[in-house]
This record gives sequence, C-alpha cells and structure tokens, in this order.
Amino acid sequence: MTRHETMAQLHDLRLRLLVQQESEQIVDNLPDGLDLSVIQARCLCWLALLAEAHEDSANEAVADGDTDQAMAWFADSMRLRDVIQVVSSIEIPIPGASDDPDLGSDDLRAA
Repeated sequence: MTRHETMAQLHDLRLRLLVQQESEQIVDNLPDGLDLSVIQARCLCWLALLAEAHEDSANEAVADGDTDQAMAWFADSMRLRDVIQVVSSIEIPIPGASDDPDLGSDDLRAA
C-alpha cells in the first residue's frame, strides 16, 4: 500500500468518525426530532464555504503556476456548486401543512 493510499484511508476513517459524532450530537441536541429545514440551511452554509475554499485554492494554484492542481480544485468547486443546487431544490414539507393542495384554498381566496 502506498503512502497516498494510506493517507486516503485515514482521511476516510476520520471523516466517518466525524460524521458519526456529528450525527450523535444532532440526535442528542434535538431529542424531539429534526427540523429538516434547519439541517438543509446548515448544509447549504457548509457547502458554500467549501466551494469558496476550493475556488480560493484553485486561484492559489494558478498563481503558483500549477495548472493541473488548479483544474482539480476548480472541478471540485463546480461539483460542490452542483450539490448546492440539488440540496437547494429539495422541498422540505412544512410541519402541519396539508398534502392536499385543494384543502385550504377557500381560505386563501377569502384573504
């Protein structure tokens, strides 16, 4: 196993551990249930920060003359932007809202 492969495995294990710890913390802090809209908003904040950091790294690589690394950072930032679009497009149901769009339409017309 090469050093690079070992580092990749360590990164994967660390990431899994961090995800597990974060999941436990979320469950502990929100025992009555998760507010999916808050989770979605937090994800979007972190994804935007990651995309910006990748773009900054791409710009630094360009300044250093490392075009291959710059292209890799830029490609990652574009993938993150795609994920942001997907997460943004997820429609989180409003708690207590009806699934029937015709229900309550009289109330909207009266207002």
